[in-house]
Amino acid sequence: MKGEFNNLNLFITAVTPGIALGLIIYWFDRHDREPIRMLLKVFILGIISVIPTVIVENLLMNFNIFGGILGAGYTAFIVAGLVEEYMKRQVVIKQVYYNPVFNEKLDGIVYCVMSALGFATIENIMYVVFRFPDVESIGLYRALLSVPAHMLFAITMGYYLSLSKFASTPEESNYFYKKSLTVPVILHGIFDFILMSGIELLMLLFIPFVIYLWVTNLKKLNMYYNDSKNSQNEYHEE
Repeated sequence: MKGEFNNLNLFITAVTPGIALGLIIYWFDRHDREPIRMLLKVFILGIISVIPTVIVENLLMNFNIFGGILGAGYTAFIVAGLVEEYMKRQVVIKQVYYNPVFNEKLDGIVYCVMSALGFATIENIMYVVFRFPDVESIGLYRALLSVPAHMLFAITMGYYLSLSKFASTPEESNYFYKKSLTVPVILHGIFDFILMSGIELLMLLFIPFVIYLWVTNLKKLNMYYNDSKNSQNEYHEE
């Protein structure tokens, strides 16, 4: 009985950050809210995307012939950064990018965040409930850093995906479409590489880097929030 209660507590600890951040993003989208059904669909598909991600990551790890810093770089940028960001982005591309519900720039951020939080939530369950159930600090660490990091990478992804969708020329659209993957991959890779490298000097840069992620991505979120607000005000004035 005690073990079951402890597992329930761990499960609640694991899912709370993703749900909380998802509700915050939903609140931000209050001027032209997205259909809850579509938001849940993207969130669930973000969860499901963990399956092909794990398969591909395990396959790529077999090719990690490097040691030390190179091995950490390969794992951080290719295995984790590229594969995870690609899979989370594919959910949005397949389900939303060409869908009429994607009708303003803020939507790109909202849907990318929902996909990422679905992914991050199941990943959190894997770590908190199954891999490190006896390490109490894991839940706190991941709630404060890992899950929010997935959200921040997704804000960057959605920012560029929206620039791509609403670009004025095909060339411009293609440029931002590529950046919607490459920039989150680089940010994700840097985040993981600092933690995996074991280099103390790099660890000194970790908190400044996290602060940078928050500052720059909140600016992006606020920019599109204001666009949404102004668009709705203009609509009602007409």
